[in-house]
Amino acid sequence: MPGEVPKIPQPRDHKAQVCIWADIDVTQAETLMNATSMADVRSILADQFKLEDHDETSSSSVLLDLYYYTVQFALDNGFNKEQLSAFFSILKKTHEVCNETPFGNLEQTYSYFKEMVLCHAVKRPPWSINLFSPDQVKIITEYILNTYFRHYKLYKYVFTPMVRLDLSISYAGMPETPVPSEAGDVNGEQSVEGEQSEEQLNKEEEQQIEEPPREETPAQKELRKLITSQLNDEISRLRKSLGEQIQLNDEVLQKKLASVDGGGAKSGKNSGKAKKK
Repeated sequence: MPGEVPKIPQPRDHKAQVCIWADIDVTQAETLMNATSMADVRSILADQFKLEDHDETSSSSVLLDLYYYTVQFALDNGFNKEQLSAFFSILKKTHEVCNETPFGNLEQTYSYFKEMVLCHAVKRPPWSINLFSPDQVKIITEYILNTYFRHYKLYKYVFTPMVRLDLSISYAGMPETPVPSEAGDVNGEQSVEGEQSEEQLNKEEEQQIEEPPREETPAQKELRKLITSQLNDEISRLRKSLGEQIQLNDEVLQKKLASVDGGGAKSGKNSGKAKKK
């Protein structure tokens, strides 16, 4: 449907299963193992997985490198055709689980990888087969951990689309806000809605002005009288206290002045006696 929001896949768990010849069949495995150079291996992988645009597209280039070094690791460690195909599919399917959703799914991807390795390391038909030895399981795990999962976020960035969230909130039961009208015509005349709102405001102001003051009830009068009495008593008390404080300060100041004047007079008399002698 047009305008329908696409559903974004959420992280989920996957069930592992045996995957020999799932992505590379017997003929392709023999071709890769019999290639004369690693450049030929790269060309074969590009043709097989439709990655011919790896020179122009960054995602194709990264994916081709991932496949190329996976095959190179298998050839360097002497894997046979079945092991090469299974190892390649383990990494390829792990990568597909990684980039199936733009949300973080590292735990689901790593859990799926471990189960995939286990499916090809334990003999329990038809759910698993004994394809890799314990030593091979160790080097496979170390290789994928050090190459793929160490750069997990980079692969996630390259192969998953960016998600943009557009959020809008609507409240149930709330009236819709009317669209504002145009602000008048060329001659500067106001719209009809503006005139009506202005007239309504004028009427409300006139009603407020013409409304006579309300008479107080007996209880309100008694309360006003009580508050006025309390305020008057408090003001009188403050005035009395302030006057007493001013008088006390004045007495202290007078005593200090008297002591200063008395000391000056005594020193004058003593100096006069000394001159006569």
